[in-house]
Amino acid sequence: MSAADLPAAGIAVAEQFAAWAVAVDPAALPDAVRKKAAQSLLDVAGLCLAARRFDYVCAVLNSCESEGVVTAIGHTRALDMVGAALVNGTAAHGEDYDDTFEGTPVHPGAVIVPTVLAAAEGHGRSGADALVGIAVGAELLCRLAVVAPTAIHRAGFHPTAVLGTFGATAAAAATLDLTAAEASNALGIAGSMASGIIEYLAEGNSTKRLHPGWAAQSGIRAALLGKNGFDGPRTVFEGQHGFFFGFADPSVTPNFDYITNGLGETWQMSGLAFKPYACGTMCQPFVDCAIRLVENGIDPDRVTKIVCKVGEGTVHRLWEPLAEKRRPTTRYSAKFSVPYCIAVGIVDRAAGLDQFTEARISDPKILKLAAKVDYEIDPANDYPANYSGHLRVTMADGNVHEFEQPHLRGGAREPLLGEELRAKYRSNAAVGEYPVELTAELEAWCDIAFEAPNLAGLARFRQ
Repeated sequence: MSAADLPAAGIAVAEQFAAWAVAVDPAALPDAVRKKAAQSLLDVAGLCLAARRFDYVCAVLNSCESEGVVTAIGHTRALDMVGAALVNGTAAHGEDYDDTFEGTPVHPGAVIVPTVLAAAEGHGRSGADALVGIAVGAELLCRLAVVAPTAIHRAGFHPTAVLGTFGATAAAAATLDLTAAEASNALGIAGSMASGIIEYLAEGNSTKRLHPGWAAQSGIRAALLGKNGFDGPRTVFEGQHGFFFGFADPSVTPNFDYITNGLGETWQMSGLAFKPYACGTMCQPFVDCAIRLVENGIDPDRVTKIVCKVGEGTVHRLWEPLAEKRRPTTRYSAKFSVPYCIAVGIVDRAAGLDQFTEARISDPKILKLAAKVDYEIDPANDYPANYSGHLRVTMADGNVHEFEQPHLRGGAREPLLGEELRAKYRSNAAVGEYPVELTAELEAWCDIAFEAPNLAGLARFRQ
C-alpha cells in the first residue's frame, strides 16, 4: 500500500472502530451486553482470588516496583495502573478457567476487565464508563478473532495475547474518554506492542498465563500515549505491513469487514462463554463426554481404547506431542492435554481446580487411562466455528460406545445458569482462602459496580 493508496481520513479500519467506540452511550447498551459484562466482572474477580497465592501471581506482583492507588484483587498492595492490570490479567487467566469466545478461542474477560478496572480506578472514572470500556474492548477482541480464523495460531502467536492488546487499547480508550482521533492513534500504537508466542506448549511453561496481563497493561500504555498526542498508523490492521501481515499465516486471507460491519447492531461479545472446567477451551466438550461415559455405567477398568474425532486446527496445541499429552510434565501442561482431561473426567467426574494439582497429574489410575486415548482428524469437524467433542470407546469385550457433545457447554447454545456462575465465583474465592465475609461483599459490589459514581470501593478488597 503506497501513500497514494492510503484510505481517506476516517476510512481506515481503526478509524472507523475508534469513532464508534468513543461514542457508545452506556444507557443505550442492550441488556444482553450489560448482563455479559456483569458476568465477566464477577467471573474475573473470582479467578483473581483463586490464583492470588499461586507462585506465578506472586512472581508478577513482586516484579511490580511502582506503588499507586489501583487494586490488585486479593492483595494488600496498591499498584499503579499498569501494574494492577498486569497482576489481575495474569491471575484471571492463570488457571485457564476464564471466559472464551465461540468463533475463534480468545479470552476477553481476562484482558478487558483488568484493563478497565485499572483505568477506571486510576483515573476516577464512573461505573458507567467501566461498563462501556468492557463492552467496547470485548467487542473488538471478539471481532478481531474472526478476521482470519486459525491464522494467528498457525503463525506461532497466541491470539488472546496479540489481539488482546488491541481490545485492551479500545477498552482503555473508551473508559478514559479519548477522542476518536486519539483512540485511532492508540490502536495504531498498540500494533507495535502486541506480543505473545505459543512456545509455552513445549513444556507447559507459564508465559501463556502472563499474556492477558501483558496485553492489558500494554493497552493502557497505548491509550495514554494516544491521549497525550503520540501518533500511530491508521492502517494498523489492513496495511501492507499491518498487524495481520506480521502475525497471521498468509494462507488465510483476512476479512476486515468483520471489524466494522454492524457495529452497535450486532454485539459479538454478548455470546461470551463461561467455562465449567478449568482447562483449555477445546478440551471442555471432551470432558463432558468423559463424564457422560461414567454416568452411563461404563466400567473404566474395562476400557481398552478411546479414539477422539478432532478438528485439525486443535492437534498442535492439544494432542501433540502425544507422549507429553498422555503424561503431562506440569499441572499447567495438563490443562492443554485432551487425553489427561478425558482421563481425569472419567476418574473424578470433574475437571475443576482440584483436578490439576501435582498429585492428580501423577496419579497412576489417571495416567493409565490417558495412555489409552488417541485421536483422528475429522475433516467434517467445524472448528473453529464450533467446539465439539466425540469419544469412541472400545471395551475389553469388543463392544464400542460413542459419546458426543455437539457444542461448548457454557456457551450460547447451553449457557451456564446465573447461580452456577455465582457458585463458581464462591468456589474460586475459597480456593484462594479469601475471607468469607469479603467474598460476599465483593460479589455484591460486582452487582452494582456499573451504577457506582466511581470504583473507589475496590480498595475495600485489598486483603
